[in-house]
Amino acid sequence: MKKIITLTCIISLFLFSCSDDDDYIPVGSRLDKDLITILTTLSEDKTLSYFILPESDDYLKIPQDPLNIITKEKVELGKLLLHETALGRKPKMAEMKATYSCASCHQAAAGFSSALKQGIGECGIGFGTNGGDRIINTTVPIDSVDIQPIRSPTLLNVAYQDVMLWNGQFGGTGTNKGTEANWGQIPENFLGFQGIEVQAIKGQGVHRLLVDEDFVTTFGYKEMFDLAFADITETQRYTTKNAGLAIAAYERTLLANKSPWQEWLKGDRSAMSNAEKRGAITFFGKGKCYECHSGPALSDKGFYAFGMGDFDNSGKAIVLDNAGFENVKKGRGGFTKNTADNYKFKTPTLYNLVDNGFYGHGGTFTSVRDVIAYKNNGVAQSAEATVENLAPQFGTIGLTDEEINNLTAFVENSLRDSNLNRYVPERLKSGQCFPTNDIQSQIDLGCN
Repeated sequence: MKKIITLTCIISLFLFSCSDDDDYIPVGSRLDKDLITILTTLSEDKTLSYFILPESDDYLKIPQDPLNIITKEKVELGKLLLHETALGRKPKMAEMKATYSCASCHQAAAGFSSALKQGIGECGIGFGTNGGDRIINTTVPIDSVDIQPIRSPTLLNVAYQDVMLWNGQFGGTGTNKGTEANWGQIPENFLGFQGIEVQAIKGQGVHRLLVDEDFVTTFGYKEMFDLAFADITETQRYTTKNAGLAIAAYERTLLANKSPWQEWLKGDRSAMSNAEKRGAITFFGKGKCYECHSGPALSDKGFYAFGMGDFDNSGKAIVLDNAGFENVKKGRGGFTKNTADNYKFKTPTLYNLVDNGFYGHGGTFTSVRDVIAYKNNGVAQSAEATVENLAPQFGTIGLTDEEINNLTAFVENSLRDSNLNRYVPERLKSGQCFPTNDIQSQIDLGCN
């Protein structure tokens, strides 16, 4: 009799267990379903593909300037030119010739930004492992140092912008339509290119780089220019403008398309942890992050004021007298002269933030979590930022500590593409050290 009762209990237990298993949904699966529901609601085409970054060689899917169609030849040339220290041919200090490049402040190891609060081009010394050990050469006049009055923005995902810089002043189309009266110091805008192209052209002069026929022939770039710009007459082929167009084409391919978030979107539901998935749900839901950080690059084309501090609030920064710092601090308003734009700055992409180490246009934060907590609390760092211009999300989202932790995990881990070295050349035509080439950098980078 006991055996019959025991057997009956076992069978009953088995049946009830099976019934429970049928209704059981693993935590990860439930989070995946919730996240998919949110994303398809937000997506313009109601699919996850709306958020997916294209492959870097799928040029037809990458947003591009119709006046600068992306080609393999341009990309290959631009890849070298962005890192080429031999381009440093217009230094203020003769001894600094050929020691710096575009990538001195936009290196892959720092998420194509600078691992410093304030990037240093000419007159910098050293590099370290990711650029964080670069310092100013104290033996030169301070006004000879190529140092900017605002933090170096990343080049990742810039294909999804039509204007460049924190105030968006570079770009002759789209967002900057109607701002022509303010282009006096930016004649390159009148060429009609988008911001990436304008910055790549203008930046060569600003950062003391020089491309001409002498450079092309001396360092072996002639054939690459010939292939990339075969439709342009040879007498006009080896120019700063064409170098800029090649650099811009390459920059458009710098996409963080191998990050865990991108892998999850493509179907690998194990690519993110449960905490990261909860963070993503907060990002696209209660946190209101997606109201500014939208689309595949998680950055719209807008400008917002969050009252973050500037270099004069953050300490350990140098602002030269000719920097026009009062306009710099006003962000978009400093360019448009419209008071409604004052203290508003362009929405940055959030990919590979953790590789940089400094956050906010003034580098006043050193952790992603602190930025999220700051926006949650809503107490402005800058005493100058006008209250009426502050973003409506500032201090109004009411996140808990757990939600902040999860959101931090999503931004730091899920949005980090760990293999940006695939975008870095193995060597340059010049054979020189890169992305910096002073004596200490050669030691740091193992070039000597």
